Amino acid sequence: MSREASPARITPFDRLFAPVDIAPLVWFRVAFGVIMFVEVLRFFQHGWIARYYIRPSFLFKYYGFEWVQPWPGLGMYAHFVVLGLLALCIAAGLFYRLATALFFLGFTYVFLLEQARYLNHFYLVCLFSGVLAVLPAHRAFSFDATRRPALLSPFAPVWSLWLLRFQMGVVYVYGGLAKLNSDWLQGEPLRMWLARRFNYPLIGPYLTEEWVVWVFSYGGVLFDLAIVPLLLWRRTRLLAFVAAALFNLTNAWVFQIGIFPWLALGATIVLFSPRLPHPNARAWGMGRLAPPLPRSSLRLAIAGGFAGYLLLQCAVPLRHWFYSGDVHWTEEGHRFSWRMKLRDKQARLALFARDPDSGATWRVSLSPYMNAMQRDEATGRPDMILQLAHRVADDLRREGHPRIEVRARARVSLNGRTEQLLIDPAVDLAAQPRTLGHAPWITTLTVPLSERADSNSEDETPGSSTGG
Repeated sequence: MSREASPARITPFDRLFAPVDIAPLVWFRVAFGVIMFVEVLRFFQHGWIARYYIRPSFLFKYYGFEWVQPWPGLGMYAHFVVLGLLALCIAAGLFYRLATALFFLGFTYVFLLEQARYLNHFYLVCLFSGVLAVLPAHRAFSFDATRRPALLSPFAPVWSLWLLRFQMGVVYVYGGLAKLNSDWLQGEPLRMWLARRFNYPLIGPYLTEEWVVWVFSYGGVLFDLAIVPLLLWRRTRLLAFVAAALFNLTNAWVFQIGIFPWLALGATIVLFSPRLPHPNARAWGMGRLAPPLPRSSLRLAIAGGFAGYLLLQCAVPLRHWFYSGDVHWTEEGHRFSWRMKLRDKQARLALFARDPDSGATWRVSLSPYMNAMQRDEATGRPDMILQLAHRVADDLRREGHPRIEVRARARVSLNGRTEQLLIDPAVDLAAQPRTLGHAPWITTLTVPLSERADSNSEDETPGSSTGG
C-alpha cells in the first residue's frame, strides 16, 4: 500500500527566502533616491561643498581614515554632481545595482572627509545605500525591469524586507534606549533647546512651559521604544504611522535637523505589511511567478551575511560600555550609536605650545586651523582636540621646534552644568597617540546637573555643539 509523501518541513532558514510582495522595497527605493537628490541640491544651494570640503585648511579625520582627502580643483563639485545623478538613477531604477554601489562609495567618501560633519542621518544614508546595493528593489516599477523583462517580478525574498526593517528598527530602539539617562529624564538638554525657540510663531510661547518639556522628553522615549512593534502589529499600524508622521514632522519643524525626519518617515513604509497599493499594476507584472530560489551555497552565504550584519549593527552602539566615564562627556563610543540630540556642550578651548629647548611658552592662534563649524564641534570633543594638537605640533616642528609640546585648556559645560576642565591641562597632547582605547587624559565628569552654568567673558576659543 502506497503512502502519500509528507510535505517537506519548512525551516527558519527557508523562510528567509520565501517570496514577499516587493512593493515596500520599491517605495523605499524611490523615496530614498528622491530625498538624496534633494540633499545634493541643498549642498549646492547653501554653498556647503566649498565651505566644508574645499576652503578649510585642516579637516578632522576618523581614526584609520586619515588618508581620505578631498578631490583637487573642481573635483568636489563634480563629485556631488555625480552623486545627484546616481540618486536619480536609484529613484528611477536605472542601472540600479551600479548606481547604488557607486552612491554608497561616493557618499561614504564624503562622510569620511570631515569628522566635524558627523551627523547620524549621514551615517544612516551610508548604511541604507549599502543595504540597497544588495537588495532586488529594481525588479519592479523601474527602467531596469522595462529594459530587461526577465528581471520583472512582483516578489522579493523576505530577508530583503526584514533587513530594511531591522536597519530602521535599530535607529529607533537604540535611540530610545540612549534616552534612558539621568540628564534626559530630568528634561535636559531639551529644556534649553526648547527655550531657545521661544520666538517660533504660534508654538513659541508654549515651548518654555515645563509640561511641554516633559511631554517631549518622556514622549520621545516612549515613541522610540514603541514605534517599531506598533507599526509591525496590524491592529495598531495605522495609528502608529500617524504618530510617526507627527513625530518626524515636529522634529523637522522645531529642531530643523535636515533630511533625517524625511528619511525616517520614508523608511517607516517598510515596517508596514507588504500588502500595499501598487503604483502601476501592469508594470509590476502581477501574473509572474516568484523567482526561483538561489542555489544552496548562495543561500548560505546570504544568510551568513544577513546574520553578521545584524550582529554588527547590534554590537556597535553598545561599545561605549567598554569605556569608563560618561559617554556624553568623554565622547568615547558616542558616534555610530544612535545617541541623537542627547547632549549640549558649550565649550571654550585654548592651546598652548612650549619649546623645552628654549623654555618659551605661547598661546596658539586657532583661527588658521578651524572655521566656525569645526570650532563648534571640536572644542568639546577630546579626540578632535587631540587631532588639532597633533596638527599644531607638526606645523611647529617644521618651523624649527623639534621637541614641541602642546597642552590644552578646554572648559566645557555639559547640558547646562557649570564648566569644568575636559582635558588634563598638564598632559602634552603632542605626545599622546590616537587610539581606539580609553584616553586617560580626559577628566571625569564631576559636576552634577543641579549646578548650572553662569555666563563668562574669558577669551578661549568658544564652541557650541548640540550633537546630531
